Amino acid sequence: MRKTGKIRVAILDLYEGQPNQGMRCLRSLLDRYAETHGLDLSRDEFEVRLENKVPDLSYDLYLSSGGPGSPLESEHSVWENNYFDWLRQVETHNRKAPLQDRKHILFICHSFQLACRHYSIARVTRRRSTAFGVFPVHMVGTGKEDPLFTGLQDPFYAVDSRNYQVVGSDPRKLDEMGARVLAIEKERPHVPLERAIMAIRFNDSMVGTQFHPEADAEGMSMYLQREDRKKIVIAEHGEEKWQSMIAQLDDPDKIRWTSSHVIPNFLDEALEVATAGSR
Repeated sequence: MRKTGKIRVAILDLYEGQPNQGMRCLRSLLDRYAETHGLDLSRDEFEVRLENKVPDLSYDLYLSSGGPGSPLESEHSVWENNYFDWLRQVETHNRKAPLQDRKHILFICHSFQLACRHYSIARVTRRRSTAFGVFPVHMVGTGKEDPLFTGLQDPFYAVDSRNYQVVGSDPRKLDEMGARVLAIEKERPHVPLERAIMAIRFNDSMVGTQFHPEADAEGMSMYLQREDRKKIVIAEHGEEKWQSMIAQLDDPDKIRWTSSHVIPNFLDEALEVATAGSR
C-alpha cells in the first residue's frame, strides 16, 4: 500500500440486513477521503452475519461496522466463528509482516464489543437502559496523544447507540497485548455504575471505538426526525432531550468535527506507516 498506489479497503457489514446509516456513512467517508487526497481507493463490502462472508488478506485496510442485537448471544455461531477466524488470520499476517505491510483494522460499536470479548480484555455487559444520542467522550492515558484523536478536543462529542457496553478492563490482559484504553464515557458521580470504555488501541495496527465515528450530522438528523424514532426518543427521554440532540447535530464543533477527524485519522496513520516503510 502506497500513497501513490492502489488502496484496497474492505468493509465488514455486521448490520444483519437491517436499515442503517452506518454503511452509507462509511462509504461516503472513504469516497471523500480518496477524492481529497487524490487516491486510487477501491472498497468492497462483506455481509458477515447473514451471508457468512469475510474478506481475504488482499486488502490494506478493514473497517468493521456496528450492528444490532447482542454481542454475547452470537458466541459460537457460524458467522462469529468465521469472523474470528478472519481476525486471527490478520493477526498471524501482522506478526510476520514488515511494518509497512501490516493490515489495519478499525472496529466500530458492535465489532468493538466482539473484539473486546474475543481478547478477554474487558467485560461486555447489557446496559440498564439504552444509550442513544450525542454524548461527550473523555480521553484517558495515551488517548490524548493517540493519532486516532488528532485534532479533537477533550472531551469531544460522538454519536452513541447501544444496549451493551464494555466495562472493567483487565490491566494484566492489556499489558500482555500491549493494548491501551484511549477513552471513556462521561463521569456521572451520582450514578453508582462503572463508566463504559469508549475506545481501545489493541495494538499498533488495530483500534476500536464504542461510539460511531462514521456518523454524520445529516444522516443522524434525518434518523432522529423520522416519526417513529422521534416518538421513541421522546417517550424514553422527553421532548427536551430530543430537541437537544437535534441542536447538537447542528453544532460544527461536535458531530461534524468528530466525523471529519476520527476515520480520516485512522486512514492517515495507516498510509503514513506504509509510506514511511517504503523509504
